[in-house]
Amino acid sequence: MQEFQRKQPLSLHLWVMYVVAAVLVGFIWYFQWVPGLIMTLILAAAIYYSIRSERKLVDATQKYIETLSHRVKRVGEEALLEMPIGIILFNEEYIIEWANPYMNRFSDEEDTLVGMSLNDLSDDFASRIKENDDDIWMDMNGYQFQIAIRKDDRLLYFFDRTEQAHIQTRYENEQTTIAIIYLDNYEEITQNMDDTLKSQLNSKVTSVLNSWSTDYGFYLKRTSQDRFLAVLTKDTLDQLEKSKFDILDEVRELNAEQNVPVTLSIGIGAGDNTLPELGEMAQSSLDLALGRGGDQVAIKDNLGKVRFYGGRTNPMEKRTRVRARVISHALKELVRESDNVIIMGHKAPDMDAFGAAIGILNIARANDVDGYIVFDSNDVDTGVHRLVDALKQDDDLWGYFIDPDESEALVTSRSLIVVVDTHKPGMVAHEKLLNKTDYKVVIDHHRRAEEFIENPTLVYMEPYASSTAELVTELLEYQPQKLKLKMLEATALLSGIIVDTKSFTLRTGSRTFDAASYLRSKGADTVLVQRFMKEDLDLYIKRGKLIERAEIYSNSIAIAKGSPGEIYGGVLLAQTADTLLTMSGINASFVISERDDGRIGISARSLGDVNVQVIMEKMNGGGHLTNAATQIEDTTIDDAEALLKDILEEYFTGGETE
Repeated sequence: MQEFQRKQPLSLHLWVMYVVAAVLVGFIWYFQWVPGLIMTLILAAAIYYSIRSERKLVDATQKYIETLSHRVKRVGEEALLEMPIGIILFNEEYIIEWANPYMNRFSDEEDTLVGMSLNDLSDDFASRIKENDDDIWMDMNGYQFQIAIRKDDRLLYFFDRTEQAHIQTRYENEQTTIAIIYLDNYEEITQNMDDTLKSQLNSKVTSVLNSWSTDYGFYLKRTSQDRFLAVLTKDTLDQLEKSKFDILDEVRELNAEQNVPVTLSIGIGAGDNTLPELGEMAQSSLDLALGRGGDQVAIKDNLGKVRFYGGRTNPMEKRTRVRARVISHALKELVRESDNVIIMGHKAPDMDAFGAAIGILNIARANDVDGYIVFDSNDVDTGVHRLVDALKQDDDLWGYFIDPDESEALVTSRSLIVVVDTHKPGMVAHEKLLNKTDYKVVIDHHRRAEEFIENPTLVYMEPYASSTAELVTELLEYQPQKLKLKMLEATALLSGIIVDTKSFTLRTGSRTFDAASYLRSKGADTVLVQRFMKEDLDLYIKRGKLIERAEIYSNSIAIAKGSPGEIYGGVLLAQTADTLLTMSGINASFVISERDDGRIGISARSLGDVNVQVIMEKMNGGGHLTNAATQIEDTTIDDAEALLKDILEEYFTGGETE
């Protein structure tokens, strides 16, 4: 290379210049030899010095290149051995053949990584390399690495991302979270208190909550008599979730003079949203918690997922006739402004859904608006077939029952859709109708779930009520009395109340008896109710077989399951669970069996000490604190029982959460 550089001729432009100069000197020689000689000597000197200077420049350049090559080579060697990037070469058996010194810092081995398997660095490391990913993250001895994979060269580059992961974790832990805390029954408890007792109660509640906020290190401000605002971080929220929000139990123990426990509901908005969005999420979560009966925590994150804690107590009756009158008046205006009223219950309607639907039909007719009840004759539960048979005997009343296909032809953009006894769009009798109009009313007594009918015009949800039939009966009292309630209509409504309260033994308040009294005054036949509720001897025997297979779990939980291949209806499962609950020492019962649709059904009941709602929600079901159910796909009876026992174990050891 050096010799080659030395033999290089002068650059082309210099040669051109010298040739031109030589030609000019030649002309001078031709005319005057003395000046020509002088010019020749000058030209020779110039050529000599040009060649010499250029060779010096080439030598200097060559020396610089040699020095730079040496430096590059040395830097390459140092980079390979000293730079803060781990490098590993491995063989076809995923055994480490070579590792640069930087990698040895992260190994528990004293000497070298050579000879170790990649799986010794992290479990399933080799199998992850076999996948098609060119980049993976891995934890090794407390360090976080981003690993670039070069499969063809069997080469791995390790980039230490521990600090980056730490910053990411810190960012997530310090995200702002907003919580709204509400005293559920403050107004009811304090309405008859004097100022002294009310002040004492306020002082107790505030003291407990302030102590709670101090212990966990977050900001708490009382914004009204029954409402607090809390600002905390994601890390603090994680700590509160680990404690299962034991503040609910602590506040519940603050009994007022009437010996009625004070309860809290907390709505929390969490995630990387803006502060206004977090505030809206917190309020939405609080509405959800209150809709489920209160005494619980609802947490909504930026993905829209909701987690629940608490809900141990049975909700108190908080409805007032003022609210019932306001809702009834609003419903009357919506009915009168609509083209017609389409009424739907849930799939496989029960007595409560039928009774409530018939009550709303009476409201529509009383306001001179056509009303129709969506009814699928192929989706009738055995528990209501006697009521259906009785309705068919009344030609006038049965004429308002239409099948789902017929309902699509009747609905218009100004139709009013009234959904009773459910608020989940996936459970209504004909979901397509919900998208046919913007006017929708939801009347339900179940605790509110995450899934809810979109953009309802009017919502009347009262988890404190015994049944939807009870709610509809109260609405009827404030409607125009143009149309007298028929005996069969009143009996259907009363049947819904009696079935859902187990003959006035569960979830029964003073308003329940008021509604029953009103229906009785309108001609409801209690004997006919008993006829509707009669069961077949074969079903009674099948229920007895299920009860015979029951076992006791955790001393007070009865679990019964059907044999594989045996099909049981939902009503029979519910009846079996109710029967088990009447046994001595049983606080909750669960009945598991196969359904005719191939899914596994579970019916759950309790006396109130066990919240079967949150247990069933963990299995994609729902219901009430004392009455819930679920259906599980792609599983077996034994697997469903194992899952149920795991959830029960978690429930009793760690509290309820969804």
